[in-house]
Amino acid sequence: MTSLALSVLLALVSAVCYAAGAILQEHVAATTPRLAAAPLRRGSWWAAVTLNGAGAVLHVIALAYGPLSVVQPLGALTIVFALPMAAIFVRRRVGGSGWRGALLATAGLAGLLSLTGTSRAQSLAEQEGVWLIVITVSAIAVLAGAARLMRSPVIRSVLLAAAAGTAFGVSSVVTKNVAVEWTWDAWEDALPGLVTIGLLASGGVLLSQASYRGAGLASPLATATVVNPVVATAVGIAALGENFRHGTPGTLLALVAALVASTGLVMLTVHNAETEAEAEAETATEAAAGEAPVAQAAAAEGPGAPGHGGGGGGPEVPEGPGGSGPHAVPDAPAGPAEPGTPLLLPQPIPRQPTGENDPAPRLPECGEAVLQHHA
Repeated sequence: MTSLALSVLLALVSAVCYAAGAILQEHVAATTPRLAAAPLRRGSWWAAVTLNGAGAVLHVIALAYGPLSVVQPLGALTIVFALPMAAIFVRRRVGGSGWRGALLATAGLAGLLSLTGTSRAQSLAEQEGVWLIVITVSAIAVLAGAARLMRSPVIRSVLLAAAAGTAFGVSSVVTKNVAVEWTWDAWEDALPGLVTIGLLASGGVLLSQASYRGAGLASPLATATVVNPVVATAVGIAALGENFRHGTPGTLLALVAALVASTGLVMLTVHNAETEAEAEAETATEAAAGEAPVAQAAAAEGPGAPGHGGGGGGPEVPEGPGGSGPHAVPDAPAGPAEPGTPLLLPQPIPRQPTGENDPAPRLPECGEAVLQHHA
């Protein structure tokens, strides 16, 4: 197997690992509370980190055996692998517009990067490497800061994914630079580059994890997949001797391919925003439908039902002048009784004889007063 074929195979396996990791990251973001350390307690998040790490290692090895202009376009296959894998394993519905946007983004990206070429493998100068890191960190900070100011989850997701793609793209450039300069006799000289790769890759993983929250899979994954190789190719053309093939016609074709990729990205973003709006509408409808039967049942119970101020389901009986003692008598009706309504008089309560001088039972004083009142 030639070195070019080996680099292609490693890049394909790397894209599959990245796709599986992205699916798990999106699942964790959708099912984890909004706490910074919450994903760390999920085994699936660590599985996603492992898959991303495996993809990164395979990507590094592929860059060591093949040119940047070949390995980076194959990384765009991540989204092509991720969409059917998400549909199969997590039942994630993509929809026709999502598929069209993903295919346009991938086709435009592949066309753009297929037109790039390299005259010779060269490394970054020390001053160029410093400026590259400064510009990269500044761009990531601006994108992340803008994302915090956005109220729309979709726009925030796209900005965070763009920051993640920038981190991954520059990490690939530094990886290629380390691979070109690597010598086993002076491996200590590569330590700054290895540390930079580790920091950029770790930052990219955290930013991509944040980009999946509340925005689904297609839009952030497509953004990171497009931004990553575009940034790497731009740096490669500017500093590593990369160039567009076929002169001016090749440059024009590359611009057309970039427009196609941008169109696909916009389609994915719009599709994801519409999907989110539909999901929110369905949730609101289901909530309203669930509250309606409860309101109808409460109305059917009436004002005398428990919980509606009716005192336990029946009319209250006022206390009489006797209070709550054994001789309590209810008050007389406040107004005239309706015709045909019998007048309810209090029943006399007999008293037991207490001696010879009191042989006959008598009504209590309160009962006599009520009889005199009605008489």
